[in-house]
Amino acid sequence: MRVLVVEDDDDLRTAVRAELGAAGLDVVAVGDLTAADAAMNEGGFACAVFDRMLPEGDSITYVQQRRLGGCTVPVLFLTARDSVADRVAGFAHGGDDYLVKPFSPAELTARVRSLGRRADTGRPALLRYADLEVDCARRETRRGGVRLTLSSREFAVLEYLAIRPEQAVARAELIEHCWDEAADPMSNVVDAVVLRLRRKLREPNLVHTVRGRGYRLAMPDQTS
Repeated sequence: MRVLVVEDDDDLRTAVRAELGAAGLDVVAVGDLTAADAAMNEGGFACAVFDRMLPEGDSITYVQQRRLGGCTVPVLFLTARDSVADRVAGFAHGGDDYLVKPFSPAELTARVRSLGRRADTGRPALLRYADLEVDCARRETRRGGVRLTLSSREFAVLEYLAIRPEQAVARAELIEHCWDEAADPMSNVVDAVVLRLRRKLREPNLVHTVRGRGYRLAMPDQTS
């Protein structure tokens, strides 16, 4: 799940990015509306988190303009403005949720996931391939009916492969969708996660290397 965070406080932006990233979300974090606009134009976000008071002004005006332009990305306003009038204004200008600072990181993660699921209604809540089940809503994985213990990153990679069964997925694409923008596309982080995944998924192997391209979720007899 790809999430945009717009927060001008450097320390808070770093903390929010780390918290959401640790939960397996792909986070793009920026500090102003100019950078936010460029990211939104690029697209692909399941949710956007906006601080209200930014260097260019109140972000509710920007969100309202995006809504008038047809943008449907769910928006959560994260702000110290806690009056009823502020909350009403946030929703009236196109916000879908409103969280007041100081906030619980766990609550923020839960709210972002909830909004992201609303945006992804076309994706089944439960993905199945062979004897593998990937429960996107509960963040659980089973093989042959046995629940597996996966890290948030392992789950994110497996989920992304399960959405595209039998299709080759490039390492760079996995990094783009399963890591934040600080990840080095030339590193071996994907290979390390896939190695752990294979061990946990057990035989027969379902995650196969596609030489020169990346990885694919497939049965052994479909890898040639």
